[in-house]
Amino acid sequence: METYATMDVGSNQVLLYIAKVDGKGIVQTLLDKGEITKLGEGINQTGELKKEAMDRTFNVLKEFKKLLDEYRVKDYRAVGTSVLREAKNSSVFLNRVKEELGIEINVIPGEEEARLSCLAVIGGLDLGNKKTAVIDIGGGSTEFIFGEGPTIKDRFSLKIGSLKMTEQFLKSDPVTDEEFNSLMDFLKGQFEKDVKSPFDNPYLVGMGGTMTNLGAMYHKLEKYDPNVVHGTEISLNELNTMIDGVKSKTIEERRSIKGLQPKRVEVILAGMGILKAIMERLKADKVVVSDRGLRHGLFFESFCS
Repeated sequence: METYATMDVGSNQVLLYIAKVDGKGIVQTLLDKGEITKLGEGINQTGELKKEAMDRTFNVLKEFKKLLDEYRVKDYRAVGTSVLREAKNSSVFLNRVKEELGIEINVIPGEEEARLSCLAVIGGLDLGNKKTAVIDIGGGSTEFIFGEGPTIKDRFSLKIGSLKMTEQFLKSDPVTDEEFNSLMDFLKGQFEKDVKSPFDNPYLVGMGGTMTNLGAMYHKLEKYDPNVVHGTEISLNELNTMIDGVKSKTIEERRSIKGLQPKRVEVILAGMGILKAIMERLKADKVVVSDRGLRHGLFFESFCS
């Protein structure tokens, strides 16, 4: 057996997955962790990565590189998503990471991100031949994948994410009704224009940090447990109740919400708003949470096929 790893460098979070593989696939997961670095902080205003955000993310990648050595990883893949696609100065960050850490980050198109994410969901949930919509709400973008069983019918990426929407719309503390309503009006207009499902009433699956955090909040987990979160069903009515509970609180008060990751308190409401708008657009009365993500799909394709 050999040990391999994948890394996902996103707009809000950096994730690392390490597992042992034999000829048949993954034998044992050794590490699956994420650190919120907000690499995309402020990109709406300047179009560039902030030095502080690059430094935070670099330091996490430096720690991740130590873990690769500690676990004696034979080979790994690292990918960058929305923020590194968009930032005018992303090459500064990418070159520094390559030169100082020896980590080469491959910036992938949104459609490729969506495809790899879909691989992860198919591998993690028994979808059979269901007509499925898979969404991945990130910090800087949201990926959509529509499939029937293992066959992908359509996939695309929109430049709408929890960090980006927070900075654009939700500026007060606590958020005002006017701000939240403006966000929802914007999302409704964008999704009516850009999101067209090939199916009526698709089976909706949500993945990524926003979704797994919602699963943890739903179960009021003191400590995150992927086995509890994976497969959780959240209805639209339950989501609306959760939104009301978060919207009424200040940033500091949100820290007391069980299951809510401390570093996600500022962006979770926008993520919930994005999910609500998607559910209403697709006429989905519930969403199923997948704990699997881009890093798992990348791992499967790179080292198990």
